[in-house]
Amino acid sequence: MLENADLGKLIIRLTLGGLLLFHGIAKLFHGVGFIEGLLAGHGIPAVFAYGVFVGEVIAPIMIVLGYQTRIGALLIVFNMLVALALVHSNELMTLKSSGGWALELQGFFLFTALALMFLGPGRYKLKN
Repeated sequence: MLENADLGKLIIRLTLGGLLLFHGIAKLFHGVGFIEGLLAGHGIPAVFAYGVFVGEVIAPIMIVLGYQTRIGALLIVFNMLVALALVHSNELMTLKSSGGWALELQGFFLFTALALMFLGPGRYKLKN
């Protein structure tokens, strides 16, 4: 009765896509100036900052809808790897005072997206 892999995949998709979409919406309202500065500091053209909208708006919507889920998940994995490299590399081996990994949220987004790349969308999805 409780064994329903398709429902589990839907819950994972809605959680990953929904939570990450909040970050993308915040960037839509407040801009990507912070990211432009980070990229410029690494010698990368600032225009690439707008790629965050692919990883934090378009890909999460794809994931939530179950449309090209594996591609959306791959985009999120790439987005998170870039974020880890540019913003959080100094925290990779850091624990919070509560004992948790300092990058729990980023790790959740990265590894859940990676899992979805292998799992696929499940039965409850848009037809593609």
